[in-house]
Amino acid sequence: MDLANFLIQLLNGVQYGLLLFMLAAGLTLIFGIMGVVNLAHGSFYMLGAYLAWWLVGAIDSLLLAIVLGAVLAFALGWLLEWALFRHFYHRDHLDQVLLTFGLIYLFEESRSLLWGDDVHAVPVPPLLDGSIALTDTLAYPVYRLFMMGLCVLLALGLYALIARTRLGMKIRAGAFNRDMAEALGVNIRLVHGVVFAVGVALAVVAGMIAAPISSVYPNMGAPVLIMCFVVVVIGGIGSVRGAFVAALMVGLVDTFGKVLVPQIASMLIYMLMAAVLLYRPEGLFKQ
Repeated sequence: MDLANFLIQLLNGVQYGLLLFMLAAGLTLIFGIMGVVNLAHGSFYMLGAYLAWWLVGAIDSLLLAIVLGAVLAFALGWLLEWALFRHFYHRDHLDQVLLTFGLIYLFEESRSLLWGDDVHAVPVPPLLDGSIALTDTLAYPVYRLFMMGLCVLLALGLYALIARTRLGMKIRAGAFNRDMAEALGVNIRLVHGVVFAVGVALAVVAGMIAAPISSVYPNMGAPVLIMCFVVVVIGGIGSVRGAFVAALMVGLVDTFGKVLVPQIASMLIYMLMAAVLLYRPEGLFKQ
């Protein structure tokens, strides 16, 4: 592998890892702070992809569609937390699994009724429909660089929210000791609503920005959900920093594995997870 090909695969691995982080960050926040096992998280990714296809067809602007989709996703997350999830915080994890498993079927059937079962393509915006030449024969798409930049901005925004704001302090307090935080006057219901809505919005936005390069098709959230759980386990449950590091590791291992050792590429990620858990059962970072 020459330097240009190595650079392309490195960029692909980082881009895939950053996209995984957007998904896994929401999942680890919901599970680590609220204690909810959310198997429907992949369905939000699928919903984002279909929203991108539908909104771009209606308003002919992917960037505006992403903004509208994020607002709609935040509202949906808040509604779901208020109507369903807040009633399951003190229930057994099996009850939460059954609830979210049922939501998967609900979202899939709703998607089928609203948008059908066909495969769709989302066009890349003309402004980003170009490539940067690396050599005389190799180039890298501008849209993938845009994806990376947007993911980095959202990651920095999430870090600022949790580490630098008063709301973030309440989120950390609720994650560390919910009863004590509530006794000190923290509105835990409000905190949980915001956390769940942010997690849903991140997953939906990830689906929207991935739609132009992965197409839009039924059940596209299932494989992504598995990868998200791998990232959460490797990084440490409840740790956003761990999710970021683990997502980049998984993205690079998966990308270079498919290029260098395609025969066992599908196993490498799980071998990485097993190796991490062997030496650090709690994951790379604690909450």
